[in-house]
Amino acid sequence: MKRHDEGRRAFLVGTAAGAAATVAFVPQALAQSSPGVAAADSAASGMAMKGNDDVAMAPLADSYGAFFNEADARTMKAFTERLMPGAPDKPGATDADVLNYIDLALSGPYKDHQDFYRRGVAQLNAHCLNAFGKEFANLAPAQQDEAITALEHGKAAEFAWPKAQAFFNTVRTHTMEGMFADPIYGGNKDFAGWRLVGFPGAQMQFTAEDMQSKDAFTREPIVGLQSQLKRKKG
Repeated sequence: MKRHDEGRRAFLVGTAAGAAATVAFVPQALAQSSPGVAAADSAASGMAMKGNDDVAMAPLADSYGAFFNEADARTMKAFTERLMPGAPDKPGATDADVLNYIDLALSGPYKDHQDFYRRGVAQLNAHCLNAFGKEFANLAPAQQDEAITALEHGKAAEFAWPKAQAFFNTVRTHTMEGMFADPIYGGNKDFAGWRLVGFPGAQMQFTAEDMQSKDAFTREPIVGLQSQLKRKKG
């Protein structure tokens, strides 16, 4: 893995580990009421679900198809993988099925941001065509990183709405949610994100020794909401 990839991974993993140290990482939307699309231009702080009932009713899928078409899915899969690149023994966005998480969210709790994503993906590809002669998914990783950096710093003139930085911040936020939220929301496949940061998830119980230990928690199995639901149905 290149140094650039390692730095990006370290930033996201460090942020997620800090969140997990206080509470289980939960999508930002679960703690807020829906603020509307306009707030997305303020560093993606307005991504909100309408309530836990909507989340519980969202169907789980094995791949995209709830919202994204094939072309947009390829773009978003490549984008999220560059934000959270995988490496040997270190799962990335593709391993954790982040695309599925975003796809399901946009078909349900985040459906008021569908146009935000459609326009964002279109403008991203317009920028890449002008800068590199190819759409984002067809670029080499180094060129994809250049494109993402341009968005991060607001230097992609093709973006009108959403703004380039707003689109970057939103996708990064959703990538983290897809990596580290409970698998019931469609990402964090096989607890890839939790294993990456050493977060045990919901356990049936913790012993006094567990609570006092300063070592990484490794006892199996890791139990999340998805596993609990399967157990109840079985």
